[in-house]
Amino acid sequence: MDHYIDIRLRPDPDFAPAMLMGALYNKLHRALFDFQAVDVGVSFPGHKHGVRSRTLGDHLRLHSTQARLQQLMSADWLTGMRDHTQVSEVLAVPADAQHVNVARKQFNTGSESRAKRYAKRHDISEEEARKIYAKLAERRIELPFVQINSRSTQQRFSLFIEHGKPAASATDGTFSHYGLSPNATVPWF
Repeated sequence: MDHYIDIRLRPDPDFAPAMLMGALYNKLHRALFDFQAVDVGVSFPGHKHGVRSRTLGDHLRLHSTQARLQQLMSADWLTGMRDHTQVSEVLAVPADAQHVNVARKQFNTGSESRAKRYAKRHDISEEEARKIYAKLAERRIELPFVQINSRSTQQRFSLFIEHGKPAASATDGTFSHYGLSPNATVPWF
């Protein structure tokens, strides 16, 4: 993770930044899936969390080796987004960068199918399970998210993304085809 590329959204009066970030991130997911890449991480330097202000922002940063980032950018995965983005060259990570884990967070949101499965697993009525899940659904989720279309399952879902606390040292590991990891870190600056 010694190199990075910054991709910034250009302001566009016809499209909300969240919509453009969703389109950009979906294209990245497809590219990472097609490459079967487990060595590309992402971060969102302009992200905000909170019930009223959660957003991934307008800045996506890709982290990997110089060779992998050049390979990724030589593919045509940004088709349709070039007019909406400003893309940097492959750059070296600053020597004094901290490191942060950027991970997917999943929440029980009280869906009917989850309640049915819970009732079956715990041998309780579906009505009891719905009450349990109703309490979970009342929680306010403060993390930013993007609507994503899974390349492997073809499902559309909300992908909640959490940036951990910055640390002085890096943690090695692999990344999903969303550029996220439960434990690996990416440079943070």
